[in-house]
Amino acid sequence: MQRRSSAPPLWVFIPYIAVSAIHVALLALGSPAAGPSKLLLMPLLALPVLVSMRAIRSRAALALLFAAIVFSWLGDSAGALFPDAPEVPLMLLFFGIAHLAYIALFIRHLRVRRMPWWALVYAAWWVAMLAFLGPHTGALLIAVAVYGLVLGATAAFSTRCHPFVAVGGAFFLASDTLLALRLFLPDSLPSWSNPAIMATYTIGQGLIIAGALIALRKRDA
Repeated sequence: MQRRSSAPPLWVFIPYIAVSAIHVALLALGSPAAGPSKLLLMPLLALPVLVSMRAIRSRAALALLFAAIVFSWLGDSAGALFPDAPEVPLMLLFFGIAHLAYIALFIRHLRVRRMPWWALVYAAWWVAMLAFLGPHTGALLIAVAVYGLVLGATAAFSTRCHPFVAVGGAFFLASDTLLALRLFLPDSLPSWSNPAIMATYTIGQGLIIAGALIALRKRDA
């Protein structure tokens, strides 16, 4: 009996990679088409999960993957879907739920090692970012602190998983760090920060999903 490959086929990631590159390029050019292209990212990242469904037995793991992708898409789309609502609190809410789904996935389905000692750097990151940004967050201080704690936990728990997941968690953290600076200290970053935010975001999300699928398919092969 032939053993199934533990890796999802590469072609399923090509649409996501291509649109991610196009989106970052459109941002760099200041094109209005960047907004619509952003809304395509998470649906295209769901494609590898859909293709891998038959190779993964754990419905709970798949549900958490889809939840992370859906709520990430809602975070990406908050301004477009809810134009009359405050965008930043909605983004924090939706992405916070996405991160909680990732944390549950990492802890319950993807862990392969103990958390390394150097993961403490993520706790230090949270303290430093809160001290640096706190005076500039106003009424959102508590929300930002809670969201930062969840984000740091995502990165920390990712270190227990497949290397792709661990690197993806670091990229996701880098993206949200740049985004926080962009939101609360807009004059502190150069104009190219927007493409950098989305480049690190798309790399982070893609690596997390790729690593999760490799690990889950290998376990169930």
